[in-house]
Amino acid sequence: MNNKLFVGNLAYKVTEDDLETLFGQSGKVVSISIPTDRQTGQKRGFGFVEMGSQAEAESAIKALNGFDLQGRPLAVSISKPRERTGGGFGGNRY
Repeated sequence: MNNKLFVGNLAYKVTEDDLETLFGQSGKVVSISIPTDRQTGQKRGFGFVEMGSQAEAESAIKALNGFDLQGRPLAVSISKPRERTGGGFGGNRY
């Protein structure tokens, strides 16, 4: 069971507290992460919210996918593991 949600199309001013308040309406929020750019420190426009159960995660998706938060419609879905691409130097060159 994956209770971790991907939340896309976030306005840069959205805070973790904003997401906790919003997603808390669908159940227990276990954790929230809004990644930032390493060089600039600016938020990257997406985040992750871990809910307390699968049912709460599904409830949050139904309630909040497309929900307008600070003028932007949220894209909420089950988080999928990142694909490993093998590094940034083009792999085996020789």
